[in-house]
Amino acid sequence: MTSFRRTTAALALAAVSGLAVTLAQAPAQADDKASRTVDVRLIGINDLHGNIEPPSGSSGRVTLSDGTQVTAGGAAYNATHIKNLQAQVRNSVIVGQGDLIGASPIVSALFHDEPTIEVLNSVGMHATAAGNHEFDEGYKELQRVQRGGCHPVDGCQFRETYDGANFPILGANVTLAKNGMPALPPFWVEFRDGVPIGFIGMPLKDVPILVDPNGIKELNFGDEIAAADRYAKLLDWLGVKTIVLLIHQGDNTQGGGPDDCRLGTTKGPGQIIAESVSPKIDAVFSGHSHQHYNCTVTDPAGNPRPFIEGLAFGRELSVVDLKIDKRSRDVIRSETKARNHVVTRDVAADPEVQGIIDLAKAKSGPIANKPVGTIGADIVRAQNAAGEMPLGYLIADSQLAATQGNGAVLALMNPGGVRADLTYATSPAGEGPGVVTYGEAFTVQPFGNILQTVTLTGAQIKAALEQQWQVVNGATRQIILQPSSGLTYTWSASAPLGSKVSNVVLNGVPLDPAASYRVTINSFLQGGGDGFSTFTGGTDITGGGIDLDAFTAYLGSHPGVTAPALGRITTVA
Repeated sequence: MTSFRRTTAALALAAVSGLAVTLAQAPAQADDKASRTVDVRLIGINDLHGNIEPPSGSSGRVTLSDGTQVTAGGAAYNATHIKNLQAQVRNSVIVGQGDLIGASPIVSALFHDEPTIEVLNSVGMHATAAGNHEFDEGYKELQRVQRGGCHPVDGCQFRETYDGANFPILGANVTLAKNGMPALPPFWVEFRDGVPIGFIGMPLKDVPILVDPNGIKELNFGDEIAAADRYAKLLDWLGVKTIVLLIHQGDNTQGGGPDDCRLGTTKGPGQIIAESVSPKIDAVFSGHSHQHYNCTVTDPAGNPRPFIEGLAFGRELSVVDLKIDKRSRDVIRSETKARNHVVTRDVAADPEVQGIIDLAKAKSGPIANKPVGTIGADIVRAQNAAGEMPLGYLIADSQLAATQGNGAVLALMNPGGVRADLTYATSPAGEGPGVVTYGEAFTVQPFGNILQTVTLTGAQIKAALEQQWQVVNGATRQIILQPSSGLTYTWSASAPLGSKVSNVVLNGVPLDPAASYRVTINSFLQGGGDGFSTFTGGTDITGGGIDLDAFTAYLGSHPGVTAPALGRITTVA
């Protein structure tokens, strides 16, 4: 058992003064006995989402700068690449930028991502930031993932015991609402050749609108820049001069390969953070956007530092090589080198990690490979210009069908909860074309949200539809809910916020603002997730089972189902 798991976060924080004394007393290396510098390689992984098996389709490919593609990803290959990268240098640290677990395929999610944590323990992860998906099952479950112990409901299903993560899951901007104390360790310090390296890690501040708010009621999520600056100042005071930020926030790009820096003309939230945080921070590893880029930004003191993110699902490793002056303990910025390393599958699979994956596959296989229904053609989650998602419509229809006994006349599905396409072609399990397995359905809807049927007025439904456009971090964000059959409306791209939606019709009748309607939403939306605060005002709440159960039941009762016809939502200029 590692020293981290023997030490609670509270004790670690209480030991800060001891760390300061240790650093103050540590003598500088004698110039005549050792080099004046130490080389350290940082190896980062972001947004793995429990993809311990090689991801398939476009999720398993990397587009290079010349437009060609290479197959990539898979934890056993990832482990080999990490070992090869470590073998090239004397000192290395393996870090994460969040969303390493959550929204995972069934091979990991069926066991509450314990296989993924075991894989990360095996490769020697040293520290990771929490992402938003680390909070999918709530704060208490994240504490269990960190500390160990069997799941309170499902028990230990993967192994006889679960020992927890060997590495800290960091949240510098996450505090307890009752007293403002850190809810997660805010930073971690590693020593290489006697030189301390500090890692500040955190999720994005928007976690409360990205996960079920019911699971994080006891937490507050603060500003990322303020938290980074606060702990950079503390680490510097403690004598830690080499400081790295692990932030689960990033940017979208305009295409490009792993080492291109094609960020948009308007600065995104990740770039703003990377340019604004304390100049004491020497490198910024990012995540969340599932993009790849390798950029150099200028810190507030005018010095360069890397801002880097690798593709999701374990397809790339972000590698930053630092040269640290042993006297000052700080990074020589001009010597920093950064690149995104593609996790190709042309290396031998790591046997220890492959053994973990094989066990997870064997234990999940009987459930994952069970047929639950059939489809007549691909049903995809891509949205058209109006925001219509064929698979989102199918899921909404299934939720309405499952809750009509609760009086539901309408269901609304959040698009972010639809995680993969339903494809007609047979999977590697060999179930046959058109057959949908439980594992495939689970990959589409992995969160296990509870369906809630609530009473809303027509005015509240209209207000919720208007909340599909929100201003977040100074930019307008669009999240188009997917309605069940029977609801139609039009939205205008040029209309102002709060007045975009018109011609709302339910089952052929215009929506009456004063009338009451029974509406089914999932527990994520009912708690105000994705910023849909109107749904929290719903009354007469009736539970309707798990969303995945409704989806699989619908597939089973509609053999050969195809994508629902579009046209429920239309848009005008």
